[in-house]
Amino acid sequence: MIRNLRYKIKLFSSQRKEFYSYIRHLTGHSPLKFKLYDIAFIHKSASYVDKLGNVVNNERLEYLGDAVLGTIVAEYLYNRFPFKDEGFLTQLRSRVVNRSFLTQLTFKMGLNRYVVSNANTANDSSHLYGDLLEAFIGAIYLDCGYSVTKEFVIKKIFNQHVDIQQMERNDTNFKSQLIEWGQKIKQEVEFNTVSNPDPGPEKMPFVSNACIDGKIMGTGEGYSKKEAQQSAAQQALERLSAEERH
Repeated sequence: MIRNLRYKIKLFSSQRKEFYSYIRHLTGHSPLKFKLYDIAFIHKSASYVDKLGNVVNNERLEYLGDAVLGTIVAEYLYNRFPFKDEGFLTQLRSRVVNRSFLTQLTFKMGLNRYVVSNANTANDSSHLYGDLLEAFIGAIYLDCGYSVTKEFVIKKIFNQHVDIQQMERNDTNFKSQLIEWGQKIKQEVEFNTVSNPDPGPEKMPFVSNACIDGKIMGTGEGYSKKEAQQSAAQQALERLSAEERH
């Protein structure tokens, strides 16, 4: 009651009524620490310096939200699959918190409409929306606490947007798949990953070659070494599949 009253008083005097009303509708709770939500939507490309000389963007909230989301997902999967081992739980959690999947969720929930960004290159924008969702979760945690944040993740993300059975069936760890394939037919699989030698505006920072017995079968770029290797492994698997069909 008191929280809702304080929210209505702040909302009445705010110029961002639509934004804060959207947050209340999405989370089911009245935000009080409005500034946290403002910051959560500011990408580093749109950073500014406040009166105290601090750089303001959503990177710190994204760091916190990443940890909180990981904990909630880990607990959810632990309880959902009581007889599965650690390896299974780890792989499934990685699919749920995968950056591309978080980006999809950001658009499904409409969070992308409010992002503040000056990003204009692939490197700047590749993680923008996934980071935004984590920063938003960080803001909810600092404003409302763990219980409310957990309720939001379970009800608004898992229950509405996550097909956990489908995720359980789909193995998107292409690197693991390629390595297992190599082990089965006794061929050596290795990844050569380096900083991108051609760092143009549309290029990712890392490039990786997936090699089978010394032959390059796939090449991929990524914002991280892991992403580049996954991309290279996916290309290699697609090439192997095409060769098998002919």
